[in-house]
Amino acid sequence: MATILAIESSCDETSASICKDGEILSNIIATQAVHHKYGGVVPELASRAHQQNIIPVVEDAVSTAKINKKDIQAVAFTRGPGLLGSLLVGTSFAKGFALANNLPLIEVNHMHAHILAHFIDEPKPEFPFLCLTVSGGHTQIVLVRDYFDMEIVGETNDDAAGEAFDKTAKILGLPYPGGPLVDKLAREGNASAFSFPEPQIPGLNFSFSGLKTSILYFVRDKKKSDPDFLTNNMADICASVQHRIVTILLKKVKLAAKQYNVSHVAIAGGVSANSGLRQHLQDVAEQENWKVYIPAFQYCTDNAAMIAIAGYYKYLRGDFAGQDISPLARMNF
Repeated sequence: MATILAIESSCDETSASICKDGEILSNIIATQAVHHKYGGVVPELASRAHQQNIIPVVEDAVSTAKINKKDIQAVAFTRGPGLLGSLLVGTSFAKGFALANNLPLIEVNHMHAHILAHFIDEPKPEFPFLCLTVSGGHTQIVLVRDYFDMEIVGETNDDAAGEAFDKTAKILGLPYPGGPLVDKLAREGNASAFSFPEPQIPGLNFSFSGLKTSILYFVRDKKKSDPDFLTNNMADICASVQHRIVTILLKKVKLAAKQYNVSHVAIAGGVSANSGLRQHLQDVAEQENWKVYIPAFQYCTDNAAMIAIAGYYKYLRGDFAGQDISPLARMNF
């Protein structure tokens, strides 16, 4: 058994976690407000903020866990995928901490960690299960046979579902980050108020670029005839867009469940915090007799606890990295 320090710095959140024998003792996350005025993450500013945040965040994680740094037996870190400058900060810190304290290093694939976040709390999924992993940069259906036996069986051909939410928010003039605001407004709207097209993509893959374009043209044309259209219909637009994105996602998951004869289904990634997706998944689960697994909100977005639990399972099988390891902006699944 082991006490592991985990570092996550793949995008714009600096996070550190302490995991002891598979139990998360702390999960500290520092967000970066500097990006709000730019309407999106600026990579150079993100890496600078990570440099400022990482030491205080690690100190806070150790303090919250009520351990001493000398109790740490391994260091896990996000190797990729992500923003290279951001990853470099976390990787460099992890390597330095491990070298200074003569500790083993554990590299973690960010996307694997999102899936393994389901093994932090009970109930934990039974193998095999399908995991719909949805974020700003990824949309994947993954067949999970074991902790490290995972296969992507469906993915987006272009844009991710999270990007579709954020782009919609931008079109509607909502501030960054827009995805959660779309979700919030959607709760007050009528999901049947407006109809948006469903991409006809064969198999288990997705496409969201056409949907984004249709939303752009829809808003443009409506504003021409009614300058107050957005003000008067904001909640209904958000509800209708959210309904379409969620139905696209879950239609493919239903296909995958039938194709692979799997009745255990999970969701992961930042978009798994979306209330519409969570509720619709529960509804479909009742219809299809699925057992569903939905992570706690704090484990949906980027966080070090998911890196810690992934690192813990890699520690158990002695899967360590050398000091010559480097971060990867793109990383094979």
